[in-house]
Amino acid sequence: KPKPQSKPTQHGVKELRSLGLSPQMILCRSTQALVEDVQRKISGFCHVPAAHVISVYDVQNIYHVPLLLVQQDVHEIFIRELHLGVGQDEGKVHLMHNPDLAEWSAMAHAVDRYEKQIKIALIGKYTGLQDSYLSVIKALKHATMQCERGLDIIWVDASHLEYRPQENGDAGNDSEVLRKEAWENIRSCDGVVVPGGFGNRGFDGKVLAAKYCREENVPFLGICLGFQAMVVEYARDILHWEDANSTEFDQDVSKPVIMFMPEIDKDNMGGTMRLGSRATRFTHPPSSDDDSFSILQCLYLLAPEHGDDGVIWERHRHRYEVNPEFVNEIHNAGLKFVGRDAETGTRMEIAELPKDIHPYFVGCQYHPEFQSREMHPSPPFLGLILACCGDEMLASFLNKAKSKIS
Repeated sequence: KPKPQSKPTQHGVKELRSLGLSPQMILCRSTQALVEDVQRKISGFCHVPAAHVISVYDVQNIYHVPLLLVQQDVHEIFIRELHLGVGQDEGKVHLMHNPDLAEWSAMAHAVDRYEKQIKIALIGKYTGLQDSYLSVIKALKHATMQCERGLDIIWVDASHLEYRPQENGDAGNDSEVLRKEAWENIRSCDGVVVPGGFGNRGFDGKVLAAKYCREENVPFLGICLGFQAMVVEYARDILHWEDANSTEFDQDVSKPVIMFMPEIDKDNMGGTMRLGSRATRFTHPPSSDDDSFSILQCLYLLAPEHGDDGVIWERHRHRYEVNPEFVNEIHNAGLKFVGRDAETGTRMEIAELPKDIHPYFVGCQYHPEFQSREMHPSPPFLGLILACCGDEMLASFLNKAKSKIS
């Protein structure tokens, strides 16, 4: 094995010092752990204590990295250099010096042993730049970890799902090949996620994906624009409003089931979204039965960070919303708007099909991925993965929530 070279690190630190920056700790990336003499050489030439030269070598998965850093007392360096213990009570200081990573360690090592995989089709318009969906990817990963499964994401460009009869020649043939491939990819997956986005391109493809999942009982999660796509699909195919659409894409549509929020300035785009953490209240159960509970309500009840008072707080980022004029007709036709904004009760936040009709057909106007964490997965994403694992796993979670309510 080639011996790690310290020269690049020395030159890098030299450049930093020429700019007036003196590092107090150096983290060295490498494929293997640094040997002691290399650490001493970096320490001597870079004027950093040897204990502050940290070996960050390749590990099985990213969740091992915090364990690796604690093993080399990186937390102690931060406490000492930043004076983090000053003015703190003894309990907090003890926890700083002795972090309890037992649960994190168990999680990190469990990830290495997953044998089963869940395939999720992620349908969007920015699939060429996958970092655009990084929060969604992480939320899916957190949910699969909770279910002890690996994650296999199949990327599908939403525009490839659309049929374009106007195209002909070689371009038309290429389009049909892409369309066939895109639908084959979706059919090979256990579940589908349609995340947020802006613009007309690919919207009809997202609507078609929602239609396929609803008709074929494939677990589906729509977020923001994906939520609006499932509402449009339901209006078109169940209520037979063939021209139902969003005014974002058609200002003159006769059935504007998605509309521009009335208080938002249409002329000025900067800083005009409905942004930030907003409250959603579960107000409308999916049926009239006394023991009827929304799927998402049950999942949120089992997430301690969200409380159990029927109100959840999630982050928003949108200009369009479900048109209140059509809410009752859509709700009564079967797509239940179970969660509405806690301020006015007129903004639709969560829609789902009842569990006895579909295993998991859920959409939310907010962005649940933003609050997902490794050991606290976002409830909408967790529900999707549970449904992908089989009806029994999701039913078990829902029964736990119902027993908690009763």
